Amino acid sequence: MSEIALLVFGVDPPPRLDRIAGRARIVLSDEASLPRLLPAADALLVWDFTSDAVRAAWPGGGPRPGWVHTASAGVDRLLCPELVASSTVVTNARGVFEQPIAEYVAGLVIAMAKDFPGTWELQRQRRWQHRETMRLTGTRALVVGSGPIGRAITRTLTALGVRAELVGRTERADDPEFGRVHGAAALPGLLPEADWVVCAAPLTEDTRAMFDAAAFARMKPEGHFINVGRGPLVVEEDLVDAVLARSIAGAALDVFESEPLPSGSRVWDVPGLLVSPHMSGDTVGWRDDLAEQFMDNFERWVAGEPLLNVVDKKLGYVPVT
Repeated sequence: MSEIALLVFGVDPPPRLDRIAGRARIVLSDEASLPRLLPAADALLVWDFTSDAVRAAWPGGGPRPGWVHTASAGVDRLLCPELVASSTVVTNARGVFEQPIAEYVAGLVIAMAKDFPGTWELQRQRRWQHRETMRLTGTRALVVGSGPIGRAITRTLTALGVRAELVGRTERADDPEFGRVHGAAALPGLLPEADWVVCAAPLTEDTRAMFDAAAFARMKPEGHFINVGRGPLVVEEDLVDAVLARSIAGAALDVFESEPLPSGSRVWDVPGLLVSPHMSGDTVGWRDDLAEQFMDNFERWVAGEPLLNVVDKKLGYVPVT
């Protein structure tokens, strides 16, 4: 293969690209230059995965890259009908974020069970107020999203003594790891029994706004809700109303309908609702891990070998086999 035109979208390029010097002509782009540079690229690395620029620039005439890799687990900000219909192969960052996100969810569950936010607030007030907190062992968790992130969350919560169950797109009665994975149709009936409802689903047309007022109404008053999937999976106003009305005990959001979360959003001021800035998967060294993953796939692509983490563009994620 002659020198490859590799287009990198993002103003802060990844480390270690110098390793492919001489085999690839690396061109950096931002939102303004992306539409102009896209037709000349053989491959596209979406390093800035928080932008919708690729989805906006992809439609139109002219050639398009044969391979697109995004440094994110989700591909919802990338896919458009033209890309889905094309022969372009899309790969994602599956394998980098799973365990960090699972650890983050476990931290949230422990923090809410043991009322760490209340302890910190009482400390701030210099108040000595003894309380009883929740025992985690034996509680029930419902993890919505049976991909690698949801599986890592289920595995980690189970290690804490939580009885965790998975919900996926379709039911699987013979899952090799968990035995049974519930189908999406079972979700309404499972919500009333869960102490912890963790959303880790991909964003598709089927899952958008899946957690709305009706879903929160099915949860028990002692239940807690956590979203580490995608913001639009949740109707934020409905969640705010549910927490304020104490129809659920509390919630934690790491992803939002609009990011960054606007300063005027009601979400900031809700007692019992923890806000974090889309950081659940970002641990020290995560950019290096993403760069190494891309370099591995680049070597495979150059050698004509099968790529890792190939996304089913119609489904919107990498299928679990």
